[in-house]
Amino acid sequence: MKELEGRKRVSIENVTPQIDGGKYPIKRIINENILVQADIFVDGHDKVKASLLYRKAQAKGQGKWKETPMQFIGNDHWEATFRADNIGNYEYTIEAWVDHFSTWQYGLRKKFEDNQDINTELLIGLDYLEKAKANASAAEIKKLQVGIDMIQANSNEAKTVSYALSDTISELMASLNDKEKVGRYSRTLTVKVEPKQALFSAWYEFFPRSTSSEEGKHGTFRDCERVLEEVAQMGFDVVYLPPIHPIGEKNRKGLNNATTANEGDPGSPWAIGSRHGGHKAIHPELGTMEDFESLVNKAKQLDIQIALDFAIQCAPDHPYVTEHPDWFTWRPDGTVQYAENPPKKYQDVLPVNFETKDWENLWKELKSIVDFWISKGVRIFRVDNPHTKPFKFWEWMIREVHSKNPDIIFLAEAFTRPRIMEQLAKVGFNQSYTYYTWRNSKEELQEYVTELTKTERRDYFRPNFWPNTPDILPISLEEKGEPSFLIRLIMAATLSSNYGLYGPVFEFGLNKAYPGKEEYIDSEKYEIKTWDWSKKTKTKDLITKINQIRQANEALQSTWHIEFTEGDNSQIISYCKIDQEKSNKLLIVVNLDPNHTQSGWIKVPLNYLGIQQDQPYTAHDLLTGEQYTWNKEWNYVQLNPHHMPAHIFRIESNTF
Repeated sequence: MKELEGRKRVSIENVTPQIDGGKYPIKRIINENILVQADIFVDGHDKVKASLLYRKAQAKGQGKWKETPMQFIGNDHWEATFRADNIGNYEYTIEAWVDHFSTWQYGLRKKFEDNQDINTELLIGLDYLEKAKANASAAEIKKLQVGIDMIQANSNEAKTVSYALSDTISELMASLNDKEKVGRYSRTLTVKVEPKQALFSAWYEFFPRSTSSEEGKHGTFRDCERVLEEVAQMGFDVVYLPPIHPIGEKNRKGLNNATTANEGDPGSPWAIGSRHGGHKAIHPELGTMEDFESLVNKAKQLDIQIALDFAIQCAPDHPYVTEHPDWFTWRPDGTVQYAENPPKKYQDVLPVNFETKDWENLWKELKSIVDFWISKGVRIFRVDNPHTKPFKFWEWMIREVHSKNPDIIFLAEAFTRPRIMEQLAKVGFNQSYTYYTWRNSKEELQEYVTELTKTERRDYFRPNFWPNTPDILPISLEEKGEPSFLIRLIMAATLSSNYGLYGPVFEFGLNKAYPGKEEYIDSEKYEIKTWDWSKKTKTKDLITKINQIRQANEALQSTWHIEFTEGDNSQIISYCKIDQEKSNKLLIVVNLDPNHTQSGWIKVPLNYLGIQQDQPYTAHDLLTGEQYTWNKEWNYVQLNPHHMPAHIFRIESNTF
């Protein structure tokens, strides 16, 4: 019966956070608070104490646990917080025990206050102190003896009781637990600690082939270096490049996704592979590998990381098709199966067959692609359509990559069913595309962001909000004016700490859709564009301002600490964001109507912001520089979308 551990009476239940019973790790970044909560209780009326244990997971052996006391919140609920200061996996669990000494102290106090005889109680306390010597150091034994002597002498009962209830003896006894009676939670849970950029990043996507200053000329990596200067001035820290590999010549798509290409049509970059090579090669017109490495180094000098597209698919003339034909599906007529999403057809792309008998070599080869580009200085990968590949593959590959390079970031480009998007995040993706692109009304936005930030999803799913992509010109921007672009930008960059946009079409306000589709007409996916990268627009200026505000305000460097506020106008959305230290406090107010001035009253959640009722406070608009002194919860706002469709207020308490 030893396995029953009958002397350990405390129950530890409902421990959070944990994902699927501890199957997957939760996610945090360096120095982000990790709040652990649990229901902890015991039979009867004895007092309970509990500790949160945590340590860095070690590949060889196990490190020593660090311990922090858990605080009783009420109704058997306890919590404690810890932080991890290194990238990698940490472990955490909970220990709890019946605190006989605290139980004794409680009874002693009650009986003394009721003028009862406490001689027997003092003898019981004396026994506890004597037994504690078994676990004590020499210095601790000396301190215990002080209490023993005082209780034995009991020259002044009031002083004796006062000492027996003091913090001095309480803290000493708390440190000398009877380990035989300490119970531990049944699981050791894991937190995956990642670099800050996993939670806070601003992405900018552009096509390298559209960076030449000469009309119709194919851009190069050298041209990209010039464009990086513009992107850096706007304040982005990630530049995402669509596939930079050779583009298939067989079944190449023409302009606007035409089935047949004309001579000179460049094709889609996502049709990867040709006689010039595959996923480890560079499109010859972009330059050499040395040119690419120069681009990566130039970006780092500008505090920008280059993110590459990892698309597991091949053009019909990709070298893999002849070298590993069993990695693809062949139809009865002898032709290879190209990608389809009926009624859509992608004749220029072949999906990989993950059910091949040679799956082990396939997995290793695909991982080697990521390893190859890591060796060239790439630390971030945007993964194309990961939801069409097995979860087991991603779990294995990401774990293997992170075992040697734990700072690598993977963004899942998956606009699909919620459970699939969630599973991709659970198995290891650091960031995820979201439905923000299609959430427009106040109700939709509040419901979606609450779902992302106030449920279990917060522990593993890091949203990245994109107003547009090369594949998607959403209804919110289609045929719309500049205010629509400003509104979608401001919300993407303030609701989520990770956001991105596809430029320069976004800052130029391009809004023409392909008839009947939520896509750009004359899409850059199928042709080379020539852009005036130095062109100034109001949207571009606001992008720069927003990114500066994000860098200066820690409240915008996390998605999690958000509180939507009440208001009387459905066209005005408002929300507060604070940092985890509660020192940086923001109130964002956005007019959702791009055509008309909207006004109304909003309720500032003073308790959430730590401001006393009727205490004057300043609302400093970081977009315009204007300041307002408020002293009530409800305040009036008015926003003209053609002037500025939003306020980003920094809330500051007035001190006199």
